[in-house]
Amino acid sequence: MYTDEDLNQASAQGVLTEQSVNHFRQFINQQRHQLRQDQENFRLIAGFNDIFVVIACALVLSSAGWLTQYTGHFAGALAFSALSWGLAEVFVRRRKMALPAIGLLLSFLGGLIATPLLFADNPQPEVFALSGLLAAVGGWLHWRRFRVPVTVAAAFAATMLAVVGLLMSQFLFLHNWVQEMVFTGGLLAFGLAMYWDASDQARITRRSDVAFWLHLLAAPMLVHPLFSAMGILEGVADLNNMLIVMAVYGLLALVSITVDRRALMVSALGYVLYALSELFDTFGMVQLNFALTGICLGSALLLLSAFWHQVRELVMKAVPKPVHAYLPTLH
Repeated sequence: MYTDEDLNQASAQGVLTEQSVNHFRQFINQQRHQLRQDQENFRLIAGFNDIFVVIACALVLSSAGWLTQYTGHFAGALAFSALSWGLAEVFVRRRKMALPAIGLLLSFLGGLIATPLLFADNPQPEVFALSGLLAAVGGWLHWRRFRVPVTVAAAFAATMLAVVGLLMSQFLFLHNWVQEMVFTGGLLAFGLAMYWDASDQARITRRSDVAFWLHLLAAPMLVHPLFSAMGILEGVADLNNMLIVMAVYGLLALVSITVDRRALMVSALGYVLYALSELFDTFGMVQLNFALTGICLGSALLLLSAFWHQVRELVMKAVPKPVHAYLPTLH
């Protein structure tokens, strides 16, 4: 494989013109840039060493948590978070390892969330609010220190926990409105994801990764309340409900194509699989329900994957021109 130096020498000796070399470099950069956009890349794992480190960290953290429980669950949870931060200083800040960064962030925030819950014998909404507040503040500090893309989504979820817990502690009637509050949080998460996406339409910076995780969070927060309200998650499956399920997922697919984010569809996929399985079960196809669901939905997704950009070109024609300024460009 030739290098930039090889191209420079070829240009200096007249094998290639300088203009041809520059055009070739621009072409290769453009191809690589489009490939990054087309595949909706995000950094997760660089090699098996990432998995090795995650396993080692999990062993250390679980063992430390087991040992510190003898001093009290409260102290154990705090020590769990403190150790997660310390490990992140080595493997995230110095080594820049992506997968351990995600694992250590989740363990850090998990310890903060668990601290008030373990301290209370019978956690009430205000305790959950305190847990969410601790995790939100911890997430903000973690972001300032390590800049792990998933942190924004995790901190947003913690903030939602704090807000919902606080509202439920002050207004008892809101105990019956949890699903509506989750749905509202999903809309806010999607709006925040679009804000980060719009700031990096080329998808070459960390901001695009932040948006990816926010989209991944937004989809279940939007879909779960809808399916729960229809009774699908409780096993109520009829043809009318299934038509609504497919319409909701179709709308989500349309939004995914428009914003060029497959993460939205993938995040909600589990709910659709469950709903369709329940439908086949209702009609007596118990043994084949999951297989039929997988074949139908998998085939549709594979077809969409193969013609993603062609479909997106058609969809974007219906999108108002001013909105294009906030969406990824067509390839």
